[in-house]
Amino acid sequence: MEVQSLAEFAGIRKIKLFLALSRTPHGLLDMASPALGALLALGSFPPGRVILLGLLTAFAGYTAVYALNDLVDYRSDIEKLGRMRKAPGGCRDVDAVFMRHPMAQGLISVPQAVAWTSGWAMVAALGAYSLRPVCAAVFLAACCLEAVYCAMLKVSYLRTLVSGLVKTSGALAAVLAVDPEPEPFFVAHLFTWLFLWEIGGQNVPNDWSDLQEDESLRARTLPVELGPKKAAWVVMLSLCLSTLLGVWLYWSTPWKLSPVFPLGAMGAGWFLLVRPSARLFKERSLEAAGRLFNRASYYPLAILASMLGAMIY
Repeated sequence: MEVQSLAEFAGIRKIKLFLALSRTPHGLLDMASPALGALLALGSFPPGRVILLGLLTAFAGYTAVYALNDLVDYRSDIEKLGRMRKAPGGCRDVDAVFMRHPMAQGLISVPQAVAWTSGWAMVAALGAYSLRPVCAAVFLAACCLEAVYCAMLKVSYLRTLVSGLVKTSGALAAVLAVDPEPEPFFVAHLFTWLFLWEIGGQNVPNDWSDLQEDESLRARTLPVELGPKKAAWVVMLSLCLSTLLGVWLYWSTPWKLSPVFPLGAMGAGWFLLVRPSARLFKERSLEAAGRLFNRASYYPLAILASMLGAMIY
């Protein structure tokens, strides 16, 4: 019995390492974006088959893309871990709930990571193709863009724009899954809203949290290249605009939503984006950047909850 318990413990620990590789807690939060995109575009609930297949595809897609990030960044992560650790006073983020970079720490082999990533990528590609072939094309494009994003670490801080493209791809694929000819204005609105949220609430704060490590690596991230003052302006402006566009979704969907939605969207934007970005603007600290990243990670989920609440009340 003791041997069996040890084996079960080792198995659970191994699973946690793979979940850490894919940053699964963050991936689960990100799944709110495609769910919201599909609901906003369709104006009604999709058929049960589409919902189930869409959830599986979204989970597989985020699992594969986050793991791909660690695969492409493998050598950079080893160098970063070898030079220095997170500075004291930093804030533990949702990407590191289980562990940060298990492959770079030697806890998962490269072949194992490749097999894990490839397996989930195949599930995502097949699921996306089953929903609509163009969705599979969007997923493959997102994978390519993620690789480009990682390769640009020491090339240009404009890599943050590539990150925005990757993060919006899930919601855009979901829209195309339920509507082959969506309204261009709605697509542009949804894209811009998520793009600004990713830049101001995810990418720049996350790079800010890694500022000292990136400086030692001579990485060309936005906080490193532009400095804290300009980076703070980018964050603040991006998230204020994203908050306004989030409220504006109320007028972009065929749904006849109650006023609960704009009120909920404004509250979510204020507490999860604007307030923590204002604190970062004032303090310009690693802790404030980490807190903003964590809170902003819940923003799409809060908007989805606001929409569901507006459909009920």
